[in-house]
Amino acid sequence: MEILYEDSDLIVCVKEPGVLSEDGNGMNMPDQIRSYLGNKDTYIGVVHRLDREAGGVMLFAKTPEAGGRLSALISERKLEKTYIILIENPPEEDRGDYTDLLFHDQRKNKTYVVSRQRRGVREALLSFEVIRRFSFEGKRCAMLKIRIQTGRTHQIRVQFASRKMPLLGDRKYGSAFRFPAVALWCDSLTFPHPFSDKVVSLNAPLPRVSPWNLFDCTSES
Repeated sequence: MEILYEDSDLIVCVKEPGVLSEDGNGMNMPDQIRSYLGNKDTYIGVVHRLDREAGGVMLFAKTPEAGGRLSALISERKLEKTYIILIENPPEEDRGDYTDLLFHDQRKNKTYVVSRQRRGVREALLSFEVIRRFSFEGKRCAMLKIRIQTGRTHQIRVQFASRKMPLLGDRKYGSAFRFPAVALWCDSLTFPHPFSDKVVSLNAPLPRVSPWNLFDCTSES
């Protein structure tokens, strides 16, 4: 587990795809952090999440007070994250914004775009910028940078999949490709420290593993 930042109040790590963000059966980030700290009973507060199939930068609290303050920062939208994704059938425009109404079915663990507001439906907003266009196995693909204004379950995945642009390797939402992980990576995290207000800005480069290393994302098409 790679540690990007640590002090007495918080710790920022790189989550690998396949690892749970929160406590649960199997490999999970809180247990990995407790093992790193050498205390299996220490408090680790999960303040935001990444899909199990995704990876990248994650922030955790080491005390309940820090956890409360970090949660408040998230509610105030002062925690800024950017993501890198690879998609099929990219949009013609190089940048844009998507707004949708999403409903998450907990039984199926799947999110759907719906047409009207009702119980359990939440608004989702994101902006995107195309970084590179390329071809893979005869399909038009692209690498995009994403900023989300709302943190909904599977938000990025379903907002693009609903527009016939699934993330590469995301079989749950219609990708034609099967990879060990979904092409979704949280590459940066910026936030004011909950006690000092000093701005903390951290980055995690794309991993050199599948699906990121399977094709030439530097070749435009």
